[in-house]
Amino acid sequence: MNRLDIHDILFRVEKPARYLGNELNSYHKNIDTETIRFGFCFPDIYEIGMSHLGMQILYHLLNKEDNIFCERVFSPAIDMEEEMRKNKIPLFGLESRQPIKHFDFLGFTLQYELSYTNILNMLNLAGIPLFASERGEEDPLIMVGGPCAYNPEPLADFVDIVILGEAEEVTLEVIKDYENMKKKDDFKRSDFLLKIAPIQGVYIPSLYNVEYHQEGPIKAVSPVNNSVPEKITKRIIENLDEVFYPEEIIVPYINTVHDRIMLEVFRGCTRGCRFCQAGMIYRPVREKGFDRLKDLTEKLLANTGYEEISLASLSTSDYSKLDKLVRHLIDEYEKDKVGISLPSLRLDNFTFELIQEIQKIRKTGLTFAPEAGSQRLRDVINKGLTEDDLTNAVEKAFSLGWSSVKLYFMIGLPTESFEDLDGIRDLALKVVDSYYHTEKEKRGKGLNVTVSASTFVPKPFTPFQWEPLDTLEAIYEKQKFLVDGLRSKKITFNYHDAKTSFLEAVFARGDRRLSKVLARGLEVGCKFDGWMEHFDFDRWMKVFDECEIDPAFYANRRRSYDEILPWDHIDVGVSKDFLVRENEKAKSGELTVDCRTNCSGCGINQGFIGGIC
Repeated sequence: MNRLDIHDILFRVEKPARYLGNELNSYHKNIDTETIRFGFCFPDIYEIGMSHLGMQILYHLLNKEDNIFCERVFSPAIDMEEEMRKNKIPLFGLESRQPIKHFDFLGFTLQYELSYTNILNMLNLAGIPLFASERGEEDPLIMVGGPCAYNPEPLADFVDIVILGEAEEVTLEVIKDYENMKKKDDFKRSDFLLKIAPIQGVYIPSLYNVEYHQEGPIKAVSPVNNSVPEKITKRIIENLDEVFYPEEIIVPYINTVHDRIMLEVFRGCTRGCRFCQAGMIYRPVREKGFDRLKDLTEKLLANTGYEEISLASLSTSDYSKLDKLVRHLIDEYEKDKVGISLPSLRLDNFTFELIQEIQKIRKTGLTFAPEAGSQRLRDVINKGLTEDDLTNAVEKAFSLGWSSVKLYFMIGLPTESFEDLDGIRDLALKVVDSYYHTEKEKRGKGLNVTVSASTFVPKPFTPFQWEPLDTLEAIYEKQKFLVDGLRSKKITFNYHDAKTSFLEAVFARGDRRLSKVLARGLEVGCKFDGWMEHFDFDRWMKVFDECEIDPAFYANRRRSYDEILPWDHIDVGVSKDFLVRENEKAKSGELTVDCRTNCSGCGINQGFIGGIC
């Protein structure tokens, strides 16, 4: 099969390097009839997708196998898509520049609910039928994974395979079964899907029937036969020191969102914030050893030429060997001006001495996430931080020369009142006051306090999965309250668009009935909804009206504990009983301690291996 000729159109689009595919450390293989072709598809533009660690891991993992050729596929930007459609060029793999319609698998990562129409648009641009039931034996098998895959039901009618949990082992198992069955003359997709359904971490939506009550909620979810498991259990990796991790990563031609080495130090989180989906679905905690990280760093720097390392995890300051690791990196690479980034620090467990050492190489601001303005509400969400933690931290920071601080909050949290919002204003003003109470010769110049307020969106497998999203009117009122309260030359206030949060909430807790909404949304031009310049809320509302579906049923309705939720047939290891207990404790403001201190009985140690449990 020949490479598609895109030479002429590249002169007419922005950033043509997005579509070249010959970067350092990319793979190029000879393709024959025995080659299993896998497209790792990211439903956003190149700069976003190339910053995704999961893509780098699976891309190199699969390409280490002689019989597998994994290529990257990104959503083309609007200008490129227009040129491709005008010139009848189908969506292609970056490496071979051949149509993805002829691949064996297309694996989409689900990072954000507002990317769903981009997935459908990519299938359409490739010439692949959207609905799984309409695809034939020659079409690729459509696979999805990632955090949003823990409730894949809005996409269930479009996908063949859902990967639940950590993908390194299970993806290879699925491909191996496919390779063995594909050799048979009587190969059928339906037989293959039935064969892999019992594999831990594999969910085949077409093998489950969903019934609904007349008034709306789900009545039952049941497998089509006894060979299909009633519950699908996520897959986890037991030992992170033994699992594959790339020793080289692709180095893009152009700047990306995270243009650096991402060094994963551990998976999971023990903190138990009640709004946080990642903290629940990625349990248990498993760490990489110091020696393994030391070795990976040396090889990644040598093989890429990058000058910055980001120590990646949900809460990097919780890594038990952080001090030892950072000091090693500084001692070893300071002479080469290699910077170190710690993207997720908690107020209550990091030392400024360590941060000061990092700042010698490259200066950065400080980011703190109190999440809520009052102690009462921080206890409701189980944040485990106090006002003193914040004020002590900023006082120390200003005395050591920092002058730029970012504060992250959420609005619309369960039980929130305007007194809690007053607390956001008060905390921000106390940070400003703290700067001016610091001796002039010690503090840095040019104070800049940035306050960001995102909107709480209830997510599956969290203690708040039953809670309603605030109405748009309530969100607007709270945002205006903060805009008025944070009028200061020293404070910059940013807030998230309420309408995108509304749509995110709809699809985050949606069911299969939303498939017709997504399909119709694509028909009328809904795509790149995570980008404000492309998001059209009124267009979406018309789509819901046409489909006779009330989006408020999914976004603004409180669920009862006994309601069957669209994701109840999926098991992430954290029990529903635990989530109910945590929801009840939230109502009384009762804290649950860090799992490293005392087991909270979440259920992850029942049947799962590895981790501190």
